[in-house]
Amino acid sequence: MSADTTVFHWPVRVYWEDTDAGGIVYYANYLKFFERARTEWLRSLGLAQSELAAQAGLVCVVAEVNLRYAAPAKLDDVLQIQLRVSEIGTASLTVEQQAWRCDAQGTPAQLLCVATVRVGCVSAAALRPSRIPKDVHERVVQWAAAGASAS
Repeated sequence: MSADTTVFHWPVRVYWEDTDAGGIVYYANYLKFFERARTEWLRSLGLAQSELAAQAGLVCVVAEVNLRYAAPAKLDDVLQIQLRVSEIGTASLTVEQQAWRCDAQGTPAQLLCVATVRVGCVSAAALRPSRIPKDVHERVVQWAAAGASAS
């Protein structure tokens, strides 16, 4: 990810349950890793998805995902999941995410998987597209702009 954007980092360790019989992370589990990182990123902005659902009647749903695998993660690997916002609309948000294997010092050393994920905001009752609440939109825009202004 480029140095001129704000990037969120989330650590993940690969457990037995994440792997197949060969000790390699099952391909679909990257989606779980990316989901956890998106949830924790929102928490870091003071946005709990449970509160958004309870107070505004809105939920976030994955509308589109594209994955590209570069190398396998293995049992006991320490990973860093990275996230940056690439686009924010009125009812959806697109993020770029990467999974990296970390070296012994915890520094990302090998790119494993890249994802582009579009998340839509929908009414919990009708499951129809809904506007992203203004305060949520503003927090995401401010966070994303922080990296651009730091370069």
